[in-house]
Amino acid sequence: MEFAVKFLDGFESFVGVNFWTMIFAWCNLLILYLLMKKFLFKPIKNMIDSRQKEVDDMYSSAEDAERRAHELEAEYEEKISAAKEESEEIVRTAQRRAVLREEEIIREAEATAERIKERAEEEIELERRRAVNEIKDEVSSMAISIAEAVIERDISEGEHKDLIDSFIDKMGDEE
Repeated sequence: MEFAVKFLDGFESFVGVNFWTMIFAWCNLLILYLLMKKFLFKPIKNMIDSRQKEVDDMYSSAEDAERRAHELEAEYEEKISAAKEESEEIVRTAQRRAVLREEEIIREAEATAERIKERAEEEIELERRRAVNEIKDEVSSMAISIAEAVIERDISEGEHKDLIDSFIDKMGDEE
């Protein structure tokens, strides 16, 4: 055993480990750790935490922006589809109005044509009567002239007209 104690004393003198030196080294290490913890680890941890918070905030903001973008996209798509439906309804309404207006114009044109036709028929009838009256007057004049020549007497014009009118009426009834 003596050899072992001598060996350890030799080893201790060679390595140079002294109990008090070791305690002093541990105290230095503990003080160094506490100083580093206070002045190095805490600020670095605070900096890392603040960076992590910034990153989390950025992700949260990005997610909110993406969610809002999706909401806006859905809202715009709804508005676009509503606008398309509204434009289609406006076109359909315009087409219906155009058809109704077309029908109204056609009815007005037909009514105008009917009025023009009636007016023309009335004018034709009026002209026919005028022509018949003119023919009656000419025939009466001729008949009076012929009758005067044949009878050689003067018949009053009123008598002749009555005779001729009755004669023409009789002829008109025969047709």
